[in-house]
Parts: sequence; structure tokens; C-alpha cells
Amino acid sequence: MKAVITVVGKDTVGILAGVSSICADHGVNITEVTQSILDDMFCMIMMADISGCDISFSDFSDMLSDYGQKNALVIHIMNEDIFNSMHRI
Repeated sequence: MKAVITVVGKDTVGILAGVSSICADHGVNITEVTQSILDDMFCMIMMADISGCDISFSDFSDMLSDYGQKNALVIHIMNEDIFNSMHRI
């Protein structure tokens, strides 16, 4: 199962490392990453394989959100199937 992870916030050192560490700690494999800096805003989209995740999707989502709140970031994760359904005409 795949998921889309988005991260937005003021650019600081270690954002990619922090999010990817959480993924690695729970068996989530990051398969693709795109990121850019727009003015001082860090914007990243990750595709991740969550089939090996050792915690529930809900707990993993909460963990990413908590990390985001502690670091002034907005982090969302969405199952790829839901993402595709929402963006299909």
C-alpha cells in the first residue's frame, strides 16, 4: 500500500531528515521525493510504501502530525487510493 506525505513550513535544517527518520523507524519505505523552497517556505511531497509499517496508519499519521506541530510544519499523510479517488474527474 502506498501513501502520499506532504510537508510544508518555514525552511530550516533537517526537515527531510526528521520526516524520513520517522518513516525509517517504523518500516515505511520512501520511494519518491520532490521538494522545493518557495521564498522561505519548504515544500515536500513524498511517495511512501507503508505496507511494512509496524504501527497502524492512524498512529503513524498522528506521529507525523505531532512532529510537524513541534517543528512548525504542516504534515499530512493520505492513502494513495484515497488521493487518486479525490483527484479523479
